Formats: sequence, C-alpha cells, structure tokens
Amino acid sequence: MPRPGQVLGLVGTNGIGKSTALKILSGKVKPNLGRFDNPPDWEEILKYFRGSELQNYFTKILEDNLKAVIKPQYVDQLPKAIRPGQERTVRALINKQSQMENKDEIIEELELKEILDRDISNLSGGELQRFAIAMVCVQRADVYMFDEPSSFLDVKQRLNAARMIRGLLRTDDYVIVVEHDLSVLDYLSDFVCVLYGKPAAYGVVALPSSVREGINHFLDGFIPSENLRFRDESLQFRVGEGGEEFLIDKAHAYSYPKMKKTLGSFQLFVETGQFTDSEIIVMMGENGTGKTTFCRMLAGYETPDGTTRIPKMSISMKPQTITPKFTGTVRQLFFKKIKSAFISPQFQTDVYKPLKIDDFIDQEVQHLSGGELQRVAIVLALGMPADIYVIDEPSAYLDSEQRIVAARVIKRFIMHAKKTAFVVEHDFIMATYLADRVIVFDGKPAIKARANTPESLLTGCNKFLKNLDVTFRRDPTSYRPRINKAGSQLDQEQKLGGNYVSTLGNPPP
Repeated sequence: MPRPGQVLGLVGTNGIGKSTALKILSGKVKPNLGRFDNPPDWEEILKYFRGSELQNYFTKILEDNLKAVIKPQYVDQLPKAIRPGQERTVRALINKQSQMENKDEIIEELELKEILDRDISNLSGGELQRFAIAMVCVQRADVYMFDEPSSFLDVKQRLNAARMIRGLLRTDDYVIVVEHDLSVLDYLSDFVCVLYGKPAAYGVVALPSSVREGINHFLDGFIPSENLRFRDESLQFRVGEGGEEFLIDKAHAYSYPKMKKTLGSFQLFVETGQFTDSEIIVMMGENGTGKTTFCRMLAGYETPDGTTRIPKMSISMKPQTITPKFTGTVRQLFFKKIKSAFISPQFQTDVYKPLKIDDFIDQEVQHLSGGELQRVAIVLALGMPADIYVIDEPSAYLDSEQRIVAARVIKRFIMHAKKTAFVVEHDFIMATYLADRVIVFDGKPAIKARANTPESLLTGCNKFLKNLDVTFRRDPTSYRPRINKAGSQLDQEQKLGGNYVSTLGNPPP
C-alpha cells in the first residue's frame, strides 16, 4: 500500500503484474478479488478491505477525491495517442498540462530546451522518455505513477529524472515507481514491495520493507518475513565471478588507431586503444557522445574521416535498436542464421538455456515482446563466429532478473570462447559486473565528444562518475553498487578522497 509523502518502489520480473498493480491503484482497473467470472461491485471490494489503508484509498478514488497521473511503460506509443488536429510540439503539449510552478525547472533538468519546438513524432526514445516524465511532473495530482522511467536514458539522465520524481513529494501525495535499474530504484524509493509468482500466470505483492532489504530480498529470491523462497538461486554481484573458473588467454593483442568521425554537426574523436582476448570493455558515457558510432566503426559499418582505417577484424554486432523483419519462428531464425552454434551443446548450456529461449522458441519472431526480442538478439550475436563481439545496450527491455542473467551469459561466453567484447551499457550495476576495462566517453552530447583510451574499471568508473558528480558504495550483503544520497556523509567523504566508487574489486568470500 502506498504511503503519503513517500516513494513506493515496485520490483519484480516482467509479466508478474507490476503495471496491472499501477492500473488498479490509479482507478483505471477495478480489483476482482480473484473472481474473474463473477467480478464484485465496489461495495463488496470496500467491505473486503475494511479496516485497512486500502479501504480509505479506494474510497477516495471512488469519490473522485484522488487524481492519479501515470507515465506509461511504452513511451514509443505516445505520438499515436495525440488526437488529430491537436498541436504536437513538445512545448504546446507541456504547456497544456502544466498546472504547477515547476515547468521551467523541469524543462531545464530533463534537458528538453533543445527539443521544445519539435513534433513529438520526431523524438528519439530517450527524448520521448524525458518528455513523458515531464508531462507527469508538471500536473497537479494526488498520485504520481512512473512505469519504468529509466528506459532509453543514460546514467546522468536517470539520476536527473530520479531527482525530479523525488521533488514531487508532498506530505499528502503518493508517488509509485516501477523500475528495473536497481541502483535507480534504490536511489528513488523510501520503501519497496517485491512482486513474485509465475510470469503471465499469477503475481503476489509481498509486504513493504526498507529499500535495502527489499532489493536484497528480491536478489536473494527469499522473503524472510514470509519464510518463502520464490527463486532457486540467489543473484550476486561478485565482480569477475564469471571468469574465475576459466583460464584467461591474453595471447592475441589487437589495436585500433586514433581516429575522427564527423556525422552532420557531430564530431567524435577516438584515442588509440589496445585490447586482448578474454576481455570485456564497457563503454560509459552520456547519450549522444558517439558510443554507437564507435561500435559501428569497429564493425566496419562506418568509416573514419580521412585515410585512417581500422584493421580488418571478424566482428559480430548486436545493434541498439532491434526491428524484427524475419517472417517465421524463433527456431527457424536460429537454424537459418546460427545453425552450428544452435546445435552445439556448449552453446546451449552457456547461452541458450540460461536466457530461457525455450519459453517462446516456436513463436513468430514478429509477435515477440521487447524483452523476448532482446534475448533473441543476444543469442544471435553470440552465435555468430567472430573474434570481437560488439553488444549495444543488452539490458534494454529486460527486467532486473533477466539483466543479471544476460550479464552472466555474456561474461561466461566471452571467457569460455576466449574472445573480446565491447559493450555499451547504461545500467551501472550491469556495466560494473561485466567490465574488465572501460572506455569513458566525454564532451558535449550531439556536438563534440571524445572516446578515451581503455582504462581499468576503477579509474574509468571514477572518471565517469566524477563527470556526473555522483558516488557509489557497495552493499555489504549482495555487493551491488548503491548510489549515495547527494551531500550525505559518505558522499562527501568519498568525493574528498577521490573515490567516486568504493572498491570494485572482489569482496571477501
């Protein structure tokens, strides 16, 4: 049950009912108390919840005393929701909804100034997400709901959005957030409810707990207060865990030259870099600093300016945006594209089975959800024979649990196959779990940026987080990175010592 003046975070796998819970709390869907064939009326529902906080909450909704606004999960559907004849610019739509004095501050914080006069049909995923958050934040309401507010956003934008959402808190208002990036959920919430069950069959909402305990219970797969285990294994974040059981082979050294790429008014400068087999290099930087452009240059889809050329390398790439063009089932797609890997027992054990592709192997590719498509794309990329694997945003559309599984799969595959991977990732927990070294991208987004030479995980994270003015610590139980509250004692101590991220090495066993 949400509490006034506090942020409630909901965490759980996809298909477990988080979005349905938001619809019930916003009054858009009536609870049926489990009676699908013979749904109860409101009088019976209120009687059922008599004596609980939910009775008061639903009474207010019934009497229209609670106005709820919701930021939808799928922001790419927003342009279709605007009625014909209505003004479609970002400025006009925000002005129409604005009911508070915070409009200018929100436009500034969410970096919407540059796109105010643009038609919303021409916005990118990240721009649409920030626009959708702004549309909710400028309205006067009693209940604010955000369904996956960090999708498509980089780390800096995620933190800005989190600050904006927390800025909505007033003593008698409710704020509810569904989020898969656990470090953002941790930073945003005052308390957390874990949802568990069987996806697409049933979901149960556990009793609320503190943020740290709630997220750790979710990762552990066990809720002590209910003495209930809902997952067979615990998800941990011991850095480098994936490579421990494999012999690391660094016999092959590769390099790419110093280069420059101009795309319209955007310029990317790349410092020279070396890398070896059995290594994962994660690219960290804001949106619009050229990470995808660099991936495309490595893969040979883009050529650098001038006469500079990248040595020919065998590369498999998972693109950032996945468009399902294949007509046929997932099984047919795998047999056509990666037959030898697909029938290999090693590949089945390391990649295919952990990603649970069996759940939809005989479904049409065109009918898959975003999360299912993402897992298919990861399998396809890793199934291609190559020396270097370039994986652009593998966590998009995946829930918290699937993200950790996907990170483990990528790490295990790269170490087993003794190959190299370049990964673009905005989920900081996933990025630090995967990375052996990092390339930090800095500069001015969409104008001029630089890709630094690859450096160690610790110095790279420190450089990246210093640019963002954010510090992280490690949780003593699950070892996951946690964002320090701005201005807190730990935040100030770490900044003074220049340790923007507390030790990323392996914790003691």
